[in-house]
Amino acid sequence: MTHLIWNLLLLSLAVFSVSRFLPGIHCKSFGTAVIVAVVYSIINLILGWFLVLISLPAIFLTLGLFIFVINAILLYVTDKLIQDFHIHNFSTTILAAFCITVAHTVLKWIFF
Repeated sequence: MTHLIWNLLLLSLAVFSVSRFLPGIHCKSFGTAVIVAVVYSIINLILGWFLVLISLPAIFLTLGLFIFVINAILLYVTDKLIQDFHIHNFSTTILAAFCITVAHTVLKWIFF
């Protein structure tokens, strides 16, 4: 349970940091980033495995890079569900998904 909370906090920090440095992403506060991390994680849990399953050929052909498109789709759905979190367009969403994934991975390397 502690690992889950730490993981959500690190994802929140990644979302909040990327929203501060990347133009086109607006996150009202760190509390909103925590809500984004929780909603994104739930959507990923419910919908992520299905998207990965149906896009396995594309994932294999791109050597796994299509995962960033799937993360962007999940981030887009999260954007539509949370009012204080906004991403301007889909190309910014793909870039944000990439940056959030990299930042979250680096933070997990540092703290775990």
